[in-house]
Amino acid sequence: MSLPTLFVSGAGGKLGGLVIEALKSRGYAGKIVAGTRHPAKLAGLSGVEVRKADFADKASLVASLQGVDRFLVISTDQVGGRLAAHLTAVEAAKEAGVKEIFYTSMPNPEAPSEIPFAHEHLSTENAIKATGIPYTIVRMGWYMENLLGILPNNLESGQWFTSTEGSKTSYTSRLDCAHAATGALLKGAENKTYTVTGPAALSNAQIAAIATEVTGKPLSVVEVSDEQLAAGAKAAGVPDFVVDHFILPFERFARAGKAALVTNAVEALWGERPLSVKEFLSANKTALTRAA
Repeated sequence: MSLPTLFVSGAGGKLGGLVIEALKSRGYAGKIVAGTRHPAKLAGLSGVEVRKADFADKASLVASLQGVDRFLVISTDQVGGRLAAHLTAVEAAKEAGVKEIFYTSMPNPEAPSEIPFAHEHLSTENAIKATGIPYTIVRMGWYMENLLGILPNNLESGQWFTSTEGSKTSYTSRLDCAHAATGALLKGAENKTYTVTGPAALSNAQIAAIATEVTGKPLSVVEVSDEQLAAGAKAAGVPDFVVDHFILPFERFARAGKAALVTNAVEALWGERPLSVKEFLSANKTALTRAA
């Protein structure tokens, strides 16, 4: 019996690229298809077949999915406008006869949600389930990489302004998220939903203490209101859209306790423990000590 053909969408992106590399690292002997809107950018990628995968062009996507057994739909980066693209991908998968669908979602997308784009993920999950095609949903935790956009300037000033009120978040490295998605693909659809997290949920104060330990720079957490946080961020030049659609919603999401879930999904799907925040920050010490 031949091994299933695996199709990874968004293969030219950070997460998709890591999934491709993880599949190769596990020595997968079946066909791996790297789907991308820009095939020329992956022309030098070895050991895989590159196909054009444009979620805005259903007909061509159906053609690209011919012969595919397992389709990993990696959520696009068009925040606020990606649901139509996701639904097109799901419809194309059904028309092409894809046997199993996998999707990278977000933690706790159920309504009501503090996150403005949560409905895009939940609606995609529901559309996949409605096809009747076997599936696995892999809900990705908040990336540790986001801390690299927050901490350098905070370490430079010595203060981290937050409105999380001591709530905790189980940050997850992008690599661990990719490993979990890869493990799901290799395992096969289970009609199950996993939430991928790091090994521990930490408050911002705990993360600040780790950053101080790693860099030697003191960092104190200053709790403020949402209004104060928004005003300070906008005064510092952060775009209104980022403040209103990402920063404040995440603070509220954390305060509601929705970011603190800790699971064993990485171990269950990939067979290895996920990176801790301390390990991640230690590996990225240079980035931490260079203010953005």
